[in-house]
Order: sequence, then structure tokens, then C-alpha cells
Amino acid sequence: MKAVIEGLLFAAGDEGLKVGEIAEIIDLDHRKVCALLKEMIQEWKEAGRGLRIVEMAHVYQLTTLPEHQQYFEGLASSPTRSQLSRAALETLAIIAYRQPIIRVDVEEIRGVKCEKIIYYLKRKGLVKDVGRAEGVGRPILYGTSREFLDYFGLSRIEELPPADSLFNWAELEQEREALYQRLGVEPVSETTENDALEPKPVQTGEGN
Repeated sequence: MKAVIEGLLFAAGDEGLKVGEIAEIIDLDHRKVCALLKEMIQEWKEAGRGLRIVEMAHVYQLTTLPEHQQYFEGLASSPTRSQLSRAALETLAIIAYRQPIIRVDVEEIRGVKCEKIIYYLKRKGLVKDVGRAEGVGRPILYGTSREFLDYFGLSRIEELPPADSLFNWAELEQEREALYQRLGVEPVSETTENDALEPKPVQTGEGN
């Protein structure tokens, strides 16, 4: 069960999991899950592992060790990892033009999971957390960073070129509409087409 819990926490990413969620998934008593998590935290610490389990606001998640930060910064700045894939560019463009935006909305537009790509973009310093959205769970809002502007040679976000010049935005919007239909929910209406394509100002919240 410890191996299963480790896999669940890895799959949950930066959103983490509550004890109740883990207990429901693996069909174990709430207290038993708490005991397993405490054992895992201690065992990993004693084993000197590169990952640790932390609990924040009753949510458990995997993180790296703070004392290893310099190595991760070296990885992010490595010249061999400087190029962005098409998937990363598309995800970055969606965040840039729709910021602040939550991960679920990025995934609805692209039609695929984007958690790992967003993590990669955050690691490169191109994307950052800019606040928390209202609603259940208060998901993280993502926006672009100063490094994003430097990376693309921009002085401000308003200098972004038209979205259609980067990728087929209309096609992605059609995919998003199709996804809403498959889920049986009504798409969120936008004021005008121009408003949808204009970069939105970044709003900060309590979650910064």
C-alpha cells in the first residue's frame, strides 16, 4: 500500500491528495492511511531519499528537498534543455493569452493533460503561480513571468503577436467546444472574439 500511495501522490502532482481521498481510492481506513503516511515520511527521511512527503493544509504531496535547489536550477538552465517542444509552446501560448488561467482550462483547450508540461515551464521560469481561483479547491492560477518576456524578446505582455500567428487558435477552440459537448456541459461564454484573443492582465491573489 505504501508503493500505491507513493504512485498516487506522484500522479496527483502539485495538487496533492487529502487523506480521505487516498483512503477512498485504496479502500483503507482513514486512520490506517494516516499511519502509513507518517511511516513513509519517517522512512524516506532515514533513507536519505531525494523526495519527501509534505503535508500542507491537510493535503499531502511529493516535493524535492530544499537543500538540492541548486541542482534543479542547474538542470533548468542547462543549454541542452533550452529548446521548447511544440506541446510546450502551445501550452505556453495558451497561458500567455488567457492568463490568469487554471490548469483544467488549459487542458480543455488543448484536449490533453498538461500537468507535466506546466511543471516543466515553471521549472524553466517561463510560467509562475499568480494566485488562486475562486471555487472548490481554489486551483492555482498560472501566468507568464519576466523570464518569459526575456525569452521571447518582449518588453511587455501587450507586445505578443496575434494568437493566430502562433498556432491554429480557432482549431483549438473547436476542440474545446467538442470537449464540452462530450462532457455534456455548457461552454463558458466570452464577451467578444477580440476579448478572447487579447492578453489579459495578470491578477494576484492570496495564494501567491
